[in-house]
Amino acid sequence: MSSVSVDWRAGGLPLHSPTPSGDNKLRTLSWNNHTAPASLNGWIIPDEGDELDMDSLGTNGGEEVSNGHETVGRPAIERKRSSAMMPPFMTSAPGKVIVYGEHAVVYGKAAMAAAISLRSYLLVTALSKSQRTITLRFPDIGLEQSWKIEDLPWSTFSQPSKKKYYYDLVDKLDPELVEAMQPHLSIISPKMTGEERKTHQNAASAFLYLFLSLGSRNFPGCIYTLRSTIPIGAGLGSSASISVCLSSAILLQLHTLSGPHPDQPREEAELQIERINRWAFVGEMCIHGNPSGVDNTVATGGKAVVFKRGNYSRPPMVTPLREFPELPLLLVNTRQSRSTATEVAKVAALRKAQPSIAEPILESIDKITESAHELISAPDFNAKDSGSVKTLGDLMTINHSLLAALGVSHPKLERIRELVNSIDIGWTKLTGAGGGGSAITLLNEKATSSNLKALENLLDSEGFEKYETTLGGDGVGVLWPAILHNGSEDEGGEEIDQEKFLNADGRDGVEQLVGVGVGAYEKREGWKFWSNAGPHVNSEGIQEPISG
Repeated sequence: MSSVSVDWRAGGLPLHSPTPSGDNKLRTLSWNNHTAPASLNGWIIPDEGDELDMDSLGTNGGEEVSNGHETVGRPAIERKRSSAMMPPFMTSAPGKVIVYGEHAVVYGKAAMAAAISLRSYLLVTALSKSQRTITLRFPDIGLEQSWKIEDLPWSTFSQPSKKKYYYDLVDKLDPELVEAMQPHLSIISPKMTGEERKTHQNAASAFLYLFLSLGSRNFPGCIYTLRSTIPIGAGLGSSASISVCLSSAILLQLHTLSGPHPDQPREEAELQIERINRWAFVGEMCIHGNPSGVDNTVATGGKAVVFKRGNYSRPPMVTPLREFPELPLLLVNTRQSRSTATEVAKVAALRKAQPSIAEPILESIDKITESAHELISAPDFNAKDSGSVKTLGDLMTINHSLLAALGVSHPKLERIRELVNSIDIGWTKLTGAGGGGSAITLLNEKATSSNLKALENLLDSEGFEKYETTLGGDGVGVLWPAILHNGSEDEGGEEIDQEKFLNADGRDGVEQLVGVGVGAYEKREGWKFWSNAGPHVNSEGIQEPISG
């Protein structure tokens, strides 16, 4: 492919903040052999001499729009004659665990959630111009469905009163739009019944609502293939991780995201994160109805957040913890099904029957979250200091004991704690609603490979599922193009195609092929994260440290 140069006016770019001087000067960008400069990630570049058509990708041309948050200038651009096919690319987002504050958060107290290195991965592959279909593949749950782009309900989604753009804030689903999708969801997995089919339809619902809201009938045909290393239905934010992957991929295809790159100002990176997060929340609404927004916020921004929801008619207050350290974590799935509603009802019943007992427990859990927040946010906090890690671990132990006092533990959770304590390699608590689900262990210096192997044998013998992971890692990331250096002798690296991705065997196979690299896996070049953007710059142009 020849090098292509495209002249843009900075004020007309929907994906860039204004230049520091506020001018409207030309920027020249080039793309050669699928190697995009950092500021070009996600663009669909035309052939040399072609003209761009923003309207064909779901945006308008030649106007300036204010949405109350940002003013976006758009160039008046004529319809293009043809466009180069974009290379395959990938997006990825993490799962999450509740570290402190379960159940107390229901009553207006604070809780802390953090990203884990178990992640979802989405590979986007463009089809030829004549192939006018979109396909959603999720082999880990047996889902594959294709739709003809022309047959989708564009007339409903494109009504002036309903059409949404990438910068819009959508805090509720439109019932008419949901209804318009139903014929296209009813055809999914007809041979399945019950929860399994519902899971398939929910995933497809999130994808279609985002695709129809942001795209247009002129959108290119594509295959969207999802793989996840996050256990599904274990309270680890798997659906939010998937929603973030879908949101970021479609926004990248619409060239409405800038970066990520090391020189990107923090403020600009945070704007991109917010755009991805807003639309991921829409996906979460399709799946869960009334989500808190915490899972998708952690999956987008990574690291950790403290959140509090005093009024359920309003979104929770979320405080990002940008300086949350990466800590070694053991996650154990009890494989015991549980109902969040049932566990929440247990605490509500106890609070009603014994308010003088239940309230102090909930207050104590709140104090635990507050203490952990203060420790991590302290200027002299050192994650490599064994004393600091021990304090965080002791707080986890106390938190679990208080949750057990509320009646939301389970014999399998207590057994996991016994097994971990017998080898003395860390501090263990339940995470999430309890009553089953998963337990997390913050590992100490005794967590050697031999001790971890001994624990693994004990856990396997009793039917538990163990994951060695990392707490507090990166949020949403992009691999553009989908090429990695996996020890391959191929010149320029190994291109990740549909066949390789689909044939990756299980969690380890996916991580070895495309993993961002964390914990047991070496971090890879190629993956880039908005959460790793540069420091804040104050009004005087001086770099400031990122605060929690």
